[in-house]
Amino acid sequence: MHAHRLGILCFSVLSLVACSQETPVASSASQEPATAAVAADVPAPDGAAGATAAYTPPAASPAEEGPLYESELLLNTHQLITDGKRSGEGYFSADGNRLIYQAEVEGDNPFYQIFVRDLVAGTTSRVSPGIGLTTCSWIHPTQDLVLFSSTHDDPDAVGKQQREIAMRESAVQRGYAWDYDEHYEIYQANTDGGGLVNLSNARGYDAEGSYSSDGQTIIFASNREAYNRPLSQAEQRLFEDDASYFMDLYLMDADGGNVRQLTQSPGYDGGPFFSADNQQIVWRRFNPDGNSAEIWTMNADGTNQRQLTDSAMVSWGPYFHPSGDYIIYSSNVLGHANFELFMVDTLGEHAPVRVTNTEGTDILPVFSPTGDKMAWSSTRTADGTSQIFMADWNHARALDLLGQ
Repeated sequence: MHAHRLGILCFSVLSLVACSQETPVASSASQEPATAAVAADVPAPDGAAGATAAYTPPAASPAEEGPLYESELLLNTHQLITDGKRSGEGYFSADGNRLIYQAEVEGDNPFYQIFVRDLVAGTTSRVSPGIGLTTCSWIHPTQDLVLFSSTHDDPDAVGKQQREIAMRESAVQRGYAWDYDEHYEIYQANTDGGGLVNLSNARGYDAEGSYSSDGQTIIFASNREAYNRPLSQAEQRLFEDDASYFMDLYLMDADGGNVRQLTQSPGYDGGPFFSADNQQIVWRRFNPDGNSAEIWTMNADGTNQRQLTDSAMVSWGPYFHPSGDYIIYSSNVLGHANFELFMVDTLGEHAPVRVTNTEGTDILPVFSPTGDKMAWSSTRTADGTSQIFMADWNHARALDLLGQ
């Protein structure tokens, strides 16, 4: 099983759908066509993740897991989202008063939809159409707009919902993997869900989008290249085996124009985010064989690409602290079934520090704009399903542990 599917499988098995992209559907070869030219100053191809997939570390004993710092770093931990069957991947608004996230609720659509929680009033509203699959949402930092990926324009969207319900109700056993549905597009909408605008307009999987802090630019992941040019027989086989193989990172203006490609690496580049000052981008890069992923950073123009981790396992879901001093991410370096949160300085000069140690899967961490709170997806729930948790974050202690 490919590692990106491994990471997604982890969240899927525990939450029946997951992360920054995942749905309990057999993975399919689908992705998006590349319309952008590669930036002239970006080398082609980029470097591959330096970790080797051949190495499988043994499960760590308690003595080998090192010091436990969760009680010092995360204070007042509580489950934020309590309604719905499961929830995940929440992101704060620029003022820190709202959280946009995906959740699976009861009804005739078994897939995630996008909701906004008012953290002050405690109210929740759905902003996605309610049809098809959705993922990867964001709140515009200066305007009354939201961003998310959706397949609601897929002519077979309702049929896929019905087949998924039938599959879940059957006794058929299957592995879980993220479905790179080629009908995923990136949409802008008003915060009441109205005024939908398709920003990506490209065949294939367009998702994993987020705004820069000034709201002028969107970074996203796409495999549109696989649809934009004829593939050789070897490339076609690679694509059919793993629809994320041609996934790279792209920038576009907030209105969907001026698309330009930032990475050109074999294997899956995805899950990108800007630093608070818009000078850096952090993302996950899978090895070409898909069996391991590492955390990378680069300048906002695609230059100075830098690998920060070398776990030879699955390190993903990275996010900058607003101070710019460090990055938090999830990794199963302690064992395939044990995803924990870690942090590493932005230059990768020091060894990563483990953040969580509570039983359950902890993934997709994000900081509030002021950096004093953290939200993440976890299965530390009573029934083991994935929900969003929140805690106060001890920035001073984090700096101390990182030697800063």
